[in-house]
Amino acid sequence: MATRKRLSPEESRLAALEAARGLLIEAGPQAVTLKAVAARIGRTHANLLHHFGSAAGLQKALAGHLAGTVCDTIIDAVRASRAGLGSPREVVDLAFDAFDKEGAGALASWMILTGNEDALTPIVETIHNLVDEIAPEEAEHGGDPMQVHEETLALVLMAMGDALIGSALSRSLGLPATAARDRAERMLVSSIAALNAQD
Repeated sequence: MATRKRLSPEESRLAALEAARGLLIEAGPQAVTLKAVAARIGRTHANLLHHFGSAAGLQKALAGHLAGTVCDTIIDAVRASRAGLGSPREVVDLAFDAFDKEGAGALASWMILTGNEDALTPIVETIHNLVDEIAPEEAEHGGDPMQVHEETLALVLMAMGDALIGSALSRSLGLPATAARDRAERMLVSSIAALNAQD
C-alpha cells in the first residue's frame, strides 16, 4: 500500500494553490472549489479547510499567489527593459498574459460576480507594491513617480478589459486582436522616450 508523502504546511498550501491555478486556467474560476483542489492533490477537504478556512479563503489566497508571481515577472521585465535588455512589448505581454492566459482576469470577474470582492485585495495590494518599488527608481532617473502609478493603472485596466472582452470588441471594431496590446506598448514606449529625454 502506497503512503502519501508528508508535506510541510507551507508545501501543502503551495501544492493546493498550484492545483487551484491549474483548475483556473483549464476550466475557469467556477472550477476552483475545495473539493476539486483536494482531489487534484490527493488531500482531504478538511485539510484544505485547515489551510484556507473556506472556498472564499482559497480564492483569496489564489488571487494573492497569482498576483505575486505575476508582479515578480513584470518587475523583472520592467528592469530589463530599462537596462536595454528587454522591450516594452515584453512588459505588456506579461501583464496581458497574466490576466488572460494565467486566469487573473477571469478570477477577478468571478470574485466580483460572487460578491467576494475582498479576494481582489491581494491583487490590488501586490500591484500597488510593484508600483511603489518601481516609482522610486523612476524618480532617481528624473521621472515623475505618479506617472508610474497612472501608467500601471492604465496597463492593468487595459489587460483586464482585454482578457474579458478584448477579442470580441476588437473584432466588432474591425481592429486586429492585438490592438489593446499595441496601444499599451505605444504608451510604454512614449513613457520611456520621455524618461530618456530627461536624462
